[in-house]
Amino acid sequence: MTARFDYFVLFAEMRTGSNLLEANLNAFEGFQCHGEAFNPHFIGYPNTTEILGVTQAMREGDPERLIKAIRERSEGLGGFRYFHDHDPRVLDICLDDPRCAKIILNRNPAESYVSLKIARETGQWKLTNVKRRRDARVVFEADEFDDHIQQLQEFQRTLMRRLQVTGQTAFHINYDDLNDLDIINGLARFLGSDERLETLDSGLKIQNPEPLSEKVSNFEEMEKALAGLDMFNLSRTPDFEPRRGPAVPGFYVGLRAPLIFMPVRGGPEHEVTTWLAALDGIAPEDLPTRLAQKELRKWKRQTPLHRSFTVLRHPVARAHHTFCNRILSRGAQCFPEIRRTMRNFHKLPIPGSGPDEGYDRRAHRAAFLAYLEIIKANLRGQTGFRVDAAWATQSSVVTGMANFILPDMILREEEMAETLPALARALGHDGTAPMPAPEPDEPFSLAEIYDEEIEAAVTDIYQKDYVMFGFGPWA
Repeated sequence: MTARFDYFVLFAEMRTGSNLLEANLNAFEGFQCHGEAFNPHFIGYPNTTEILGVTQAMREGDPERLIKAIRERSEGLGGFRYFHDHDPRVLDICLDDPRCAKIILNRNPAESYVSLKIARETGQWKLTNVKRRRDARVVFEADEFDDHIQQLQEFQRTLMRRLQVTGQTAFHINYDDLNDLDIINGLARFLGSDERLETLDSGLKIQNPEPLSEKVSNFEEMEKALAGLDMFNLSRTPDFEPRRGPAVPGFYVGLRAPLIFMPVRGGPEHEVTTWLAALDGIAPEDLPTRLAQKELRKWKRQTPLHRSFTVLRHPVARAHHTFCNRILSRGAQCFPEIRRTMRNFHKLPIPGSGPDEGYDRRAHRAAFLAYLEIIKANLRGQTGFRVDAAWATQSSVVTGMANFILPDMILREEEMAETLPALARALGHDGTAPMPAPEPDEPFSLAEIYDEEIEAAVTDIYQKDYVMFGFGPWA
């Protein structure tokens, strides 16, 4: 056997055939699978008390101790089965270890769901003697099945992403492949063994070989429910926007007010920081910001009853504000390199030196619509310049924040003048500081060019934000 792997993990779920696959693996002299080693309710198998000298109590105190025992003391290459609800500490250990071989077993979720219901009904989880087989017809429940499939898909997405991020691969096997000798021998080859089986294990029997129509009492209802499932996820909008980090250095905290402002770029950042600074009688530039995560954690520990918040701006207003300040204008907030790329490569129709006398309202509307087309391509991964936080979806920005801090409040711009002073007063701080009105966009306000075409263009780009946060038309 080669030294490609030190141990293996079989990712599966209940009623996917993991017992049979384990039996076939244990038929090789060079493999030893130790059952559900990290099941929270038992260790290995329901009637065992330890694995390789490690008890369940010892495993609970230190799961790595059991992994080490399986790695070092198994007869051959050791491994275990892991389901989505097993000890979550183990998942990180295995997925981050390239010396751990990953096997992913799947089964048609409708079949695994029905099989699970039958097993619960009959109490029979394994079958070694066909004469002792117990029959049952079960009732399909749509909501229960939806929970079942969502659970399976979420775990599969987790596995796929972690393997992609760490640059690893896994051996995928389907329930229908478990009686294919060539595939089982191919799995042995993947695990680094030169050993080959002549026959497969025959000790375990298929418990419910009948078609689903004979195992489900309300099969017609099941057919109707499953017909409504989008099995190819046709309704999904592809999302190529890169995941964002929390951007903690961009947060602001009150000098004395126990508030954390987590700005969304392109939103009313200036207005909120001006208000937050006024609460403590200081200038906006004196607000504590550019904090590292460690520093912000320290501030949170030292500031009891603190609250964090962010403020969203309507997608149309935010897109127009960003266009005027970051691209159209040549002012201090401009992104000159991206502006140049948009003009020269993407043919954005704006004056090279900024808006001039010939740049009228009609030209501004045309330029804004052209800008939206470029941003649409950018968010779909079709341009060479970065997806800046100023035009990233607000949902992705807030999701990134939540990787470090969940905002206590997610406000809309039109709510902040009333809600933020009330929040400050509720925390025992003077909330009477005025909320400055947003400065109008230049050279033309959104109201001067807005129409249904602009709304439709922005809705197409930021559909995720409209759905996530319940935005209606800007008008």
